Amino acid sequence: MGDHFEKGQHALLNEGEENEMEIFGYRSQACRKALCLAGSIFSFGILSLVFYWRPAWHVWANCVPCSLQEADVVLLKTTDEFQTYSRKKVMWIYLSALSSTFGLTPDHPLITDEEYIINRAIRKPELKVRCIKVQKIRYVWNNLEGQFQKIGSLEDWLSSAKIHLKFGSGLTTEEQEIRRLICGPNTIDVEVTPIWKLLIKEVLNPFYIFQLFSVCLWFSEDYKEYAFAIIIMSVISIALTVYDLREQSVKLHHLVESHNSITVSVCGRRAGVQELESRFLVPGDLLILTGNKVQMPCDAILIDGSCVVDEGMLTGESIPVTKTPLPLMDSCVPWKTQSEADYKRHVLFCGTEVIQAKGAGSGPVRAVVLQTGFNTAKGDLVRSILYPKPMNFKLYRDAIRFLLCLVGIATIGMIYTLCVYVLSGEAPEEVVKKALDVITIAVPPALPAALTTGIIYAQRRLKKRGIFCISPQRINVCGQVNLVCFDKTGTLTKDGLDLWGVLPCDKNGFQEVHSFASGKVLPWGPLSAAMASCHSLVVLDETIQGDPLDLKMFEATNWEMAMPGDDFHIKGVPAYAMIVKPCKAASQVSVEGIAVLHQFPFSSSLQRMTVIVQEIGGDQLVFMKGAPERVASFCQPETVPTSFISDLQIYTTQGFRVIALAYKKLETDHHTTLTREKVESDLIFLGLLILENRLKNETKPVLEELISAQIKTVMITGDNLQTAITVARKSGMVSESQKVILIEANETMGSSSASISWKLVEEKKQIAYGNQDNFINIREEVSDNGREGSYHFALSGKSFHVISQHFSSLLPKILINGTIFARMSPGQKSSLVEEFQKLDYFVGMCGDGANDCGALKMAHVGISLSEQEASVASPFTSKTPNIECVPHLIKRQTAFQITSFYSRIWPSQLLLV
Repeated sequence: MGDHFEKGQHALLNEGEENEMEIFGYRSQACRKALCLAGSIFSFGILSLVFYWRPAWHVWANCVPCSLQEADVVLLKTTDEFQTYSRKKVMWIYLSALSSTFGLTPDHPLITDEEYIINRAIRKPELKVRCIKVQKIRYVWNNLEGQFQKIGSLEDWLSSAKIHLKFGSGLTTEEQEIRRLICGPNTIDVEVTPIWKLLIKEVLNPFYIFQLFSVCLWFSEDYKEYAFAIIIMSVISIALTVYDLREQSVKLHHLVESHNSITVSVCGRRAGVQELESRFLVPGDLLILTGNKVQMPCDAILIDGSCVVDEGMLTGESIPVTKTPLPLMDSCVPWKTQSEADYKRHVLFCGTEVIQAKGAGSGPVRAVVLQTGFNTAKGDLVRSILYPKPMNFKLYRDAIRFLLCLVGIATIGMIYTLCVYVLSGEAPEEVVKKALDVITIAVPPALPAALTTGIIYAQRRLKKRGIFCISPQRINVCGQVNLVCFDKTGTLTKDGLDLWGVLPCDKNGFQEVHSFASGKVLPWGPLSAAMASCHSLVVLDETIQGDPLDLKMFEATNWEMAMPGDDFHIKGVPAYAMIVKPCKAASQVSVEGIAVLHQFPFSSSLQRMTVIVQEIGGDQLVFMKGAPERVASFCQPETVPTSFISDLQIYTTQGFRVIALAYKKLETDHHTTLTREKVESDLIFLGLLILENRLKNETKPVLEELISAQIKTVMITGDNLQTAITVARKSGMVSESQKVILIEANETMGSSSASISWKLVEEKKQIAYGNQDNFINIREEVSDNGREGSYHFALSGKSFHVISQHFSSLLPKILINGTIFARMSPGQKSSLVEEFQKLDYFVGMCGDGANDCGALKMAHVGISLSEQEASVASPFTSKTPNIECVPHLIKRQTAFQITSFYSRIWPSQLLLV
């Protein structure tokens, strides 16, 4: 179809994104529309029904191709394997609706930033903007680029310097007004679908239309009993479906209702600070955040001050996250690129709760509105529910093939019937009835009712077991799942961590382990100071809250955090600094307390966090905490014990979670001018923090049940590789008789080449391969005389990335026997699930929501063990926080699939009898 269009008639919408679509321009023609209307009348509405089912045919019949700039109708086609079509009308936004207070003319500079898309979208001298609305997102026509572009967010190309300069003092009233008109209101408005709309949409299903035809035919033949039975069954099925859809619509409406009625403080360039409803916010507005427990009504970039945020809606865990301001750097690099991959630490996401806001000095906390409405993080989650990604499920393909075979048989039967009855001299009306009757025998008219009723009852059975489903079409997939990916922490293992001990080190290497079992406090020193201050804990409602790991570490020091309002600040310590001080039960300490001046929060991609602290009356220090391998890479080599690797392996192979600590003295007092790279260099290694994370009681029996059913089980975790291997062995994911082979891949510094190597965990045997050996047969190299599946591959997120980039032909072989994937970032988890799907696996993903949202959405069957709002990202949510729900879901839906299969055959057999 693309060859039929000339340049300007066809383009890409959301190029490179997950929801990429082709867009084609059309212009309506009066004569074509008249012919289609006449066709609908003479066909008794059948043509209109066909156009309803096939929107592309509607456009092709009523319109002619034209350039996108002249089009009044556009046809959208997804670029995925499904290639579904949708039709949208082009709308106009008239700038005459703006207030005339600033004398709008065709030559008036509407906003100070002439490069902003709104200015480029205006078609002078008409002063009107063409736009379309696709899946709740508004796109406006950009005259300079000659394409439709998404509106409702700041451009990604803006540098941090431009964001501070252009938006640091807010927008003018004129700029706010025109952006409000073009971008639309900042609302995530999900209307409750009226029952009549749901009813019409369900009744117009092709199967129900065929069913109506069948029932009318049976009544004409005086075949009333079965016709009445089908009518009753269909009415019940339609009623259950409409009720279920209505209930979901109401729930989703209540979920986002509160978002649209929040009062915020906005600073204008000339108007000053004013209160207004969040629905009037526009990209570029300057928010002033005051007080605690503030719901974010939009996505915003923090430019001044710091915030502690509850991101449970996004991550599934109500663990406070610290947000830091976007640094003001004189660079033309886009702000996201400048902030590396962890730009999110500067962004306050819509739907999250700001539980604590601290200004820098006496100034307020300020944030620039980044995205509004359905462009936001919460809006994206809601859109994923409203417009779920279609599933390429084999059952559906087989069902269509099965029905086509039945239609073929029915056609043959109909021809045979016509011949027999015509030759026997039957009346014409009887011949037609008998011929049509063959179709209703071959193609079961009760099929849609049987399938719908089965799905509804399956959903209710799952609900009784505490498993909730927001995507009923995924229920069919569950019985086909043959690979299940599991997160480790909080999913296979218990949430709580117990502090087992600390392994300090000095110039001579590691010392003896300090155990906390007896209640003995660690002697004062840099190591205990790091444990007391290098964390993201906050005091809320007079209780310390935060990450369980941080909480256990801090509690072991017997220190306390100064409550807000305590008169503990002294000269030289900023008023906004968090203070930690020793309590009475602490061991003898040489300092009065520690003030945390600046924090570089923990990031799963960076695998570390760093703080700059001020000892009260002492030096400024830097403390780092994170993954041992990462922390050691920032330390002076001579301070890292020579036995670091071997000692680390001792604890990780026992299933302990190990965290490393490091520090250094800061030579300058001007810490605010230092970059993270400067701060995190030449550190002194302090030691290892060892925490115990036990398996959940239900983990091992469930994994054994899945493995016995020949369902492949895979672990995807952000934890240490050795720890993951140990947990895999203890849980039964890897049996004692099976080997584990570590796959390591590294890129060569300064070149585009890479190398890959493997080694048996037990034998320490290693063979390396260059990046030219892409087609090496791993199975022949590692399996001596063992059976297939007698070994498992384990690799890190870094190796997975290198193999994906340089050894793509080798990746499928590794994935077939890959079981343990550690140090995986959230993005890598999603990519891994997608790679498994490319190998024709039906993938299930089970996680507790933290960093798993992307993978839960990507999998065929995503099961969240979190009751947080993040469960909206997952098709299934289990109230029971263990993996027992996985085999139950698979078994229940396998039974449902058998029911679905027989529902295709039984109605036909019943008629034949």
